[in-house]
Amino acid sequence: MTGGGMPAASAEEDRGGMRTALAGLTTRGRSFLAAGIAAAVCAYVLGQSDLLRVGLLLAVLPLICTAVLYRTRYRVAGSRRLSPARVPAGSEARVHLRMDNVSRLPTGLLMLQDRVPYVLGPRPRFVLDRVEAVGRREVSYRVRSDLRGRYPLGPLQLRLSDPFGMCELTRSFSTFDTLTVVPRVEPLPPVRLTGEAKGYGDGRQRSLALAGEDDVIPRGYRYGDDLRRVHWRLTARYGELMVRREEQPQRSRCTVLLDTRGIAFDGAGPDSAFEWAVSGTASTLVHMLERGFSVRLLTDTGTSVPGEGADGFAGASQESADAAGLMMDTLAVIDHSDGTGLSRAYEVLRGGNEGLLVAFLGDLDEEQASVLAKMRQRSGGAIAFLLDSGAWVRGTPDEQGEEWLRMLREAGWTAVAVPPGVGLADLWREADRQRNGVASTGSTAGGGLS
Repeated sequence: MTGGGMPAASAEEDRGGMRTALAGLTTRGRSFLAAGIAAAVCAYVLGQSDLLRVGLLLAVLPLICTAVLYRTRYRVAGSRRLSPARVPAGSEARVHLRMDNVSRLPTGLLMLQDRVPYVLGPRPRFVLDRVEAVGRREVSYRVRSDLRGRYPLGPLQLRLSDPFGMCELTRSFSTFDTLTVVPRVEPLPPVRLTGEAKGYGDGRQRSLALAGEDDVIPRGYRYGDDLRRVHWRLTARYGELMVRREEQPQRSRCTVLLDTRGIAFDGAGPDSAFEWAVSGTASTLVHMLERGFSVRLLTDTGTSVPGEGADGFAGASQESADAAGLMMDTLAVIDHSDGTGLSRAYEVLRGGNEGLLVAFLGDLDEEQASVLAKMRQRSGGAIAFLLDSGAWVRGTPDEQGEEWLRMLREAGWTAVAVPPGVGLADLWREADRQRNGVASTGSTAGGGLS
């Protein structure tokens, strides 16, 4: 971003600029001007010419400083760099500012001030000494927020001051940058949740294909195919090279459902139940991406991440880091919805087997518990983390909380209550123990999720 002096395009604009410059008189400049006027008046009344000269000197000095400063044409360029531009809540980011004097004349005293939201800390201010011609100065400051979100930084303001400190003028650059504060991500243990489909690895599901998952019959040889795949019996029958079918891995899917209903959560702030659910959602998404799953983020409104494919974002690929970044950006600004139910999310899920379903839920009622029971029928496995607002806000769990847990478990969910102050990693292990306990008492045990 670049900035410079104000051009004198017309007499009217020049008069307006001078009024702005006079408004920039400091306390020292106003004091000198007032003392000079007072001395001149006294000199006129008393008939003292020497006092009149002193008064004129005191009054003219701040005016001359203002005119000179207003006519100054500094040509400076400013830039801002965030390190990093995406930071977890509670962590610090460093902002680097760089000022370049692109003119052939040195500057005077410069004061920099960057605009930042109050949640990021106090407004940073810096004083730069004389910058030589074609010189540069670099400064930096730190910002930190416990609240996720997207925060604008800037525009950068440059305050000019004369050597006597009589006048200060503020000029602003036009550009700004954005700091994204994403939810905290907690590393999760690689536990085995029996009954769930696996991603790539031992025991993975496989499907028959030739050159891709859509091929279901042998096809002709294509340039680049491995000769070991040639099916010689079919080649003799058709008179041309035919390629045999091969097994291709089928990527498992995981849908993470975040309940954002405003009526389902009480309280606010970084330690609220809703913020814990958002952080838990982020941790689960990253964990499943690292395990090679195709991951999809879903809310109670039926919306997902912009740019997300029908099967979600693929993990264990070069694009997984970008996919995680997109989902973190979405969770950084997600807020409570005005919805009252989970039916829209069910409409999205009811198209078929969605693989593993992990849900972070607030307060429920009988209708929503029924919707969740139907969701379980559309997934290969389901894990629910239930947050009771009564326990989080008032310290007294809701009596119906155990009832909702019972209903979800009867419907086939692995349901875990989330008390205040407990990390997701411990609850993740609890879900594993609960799932293994269900399997050992007669439920059907399948593959595993690690």
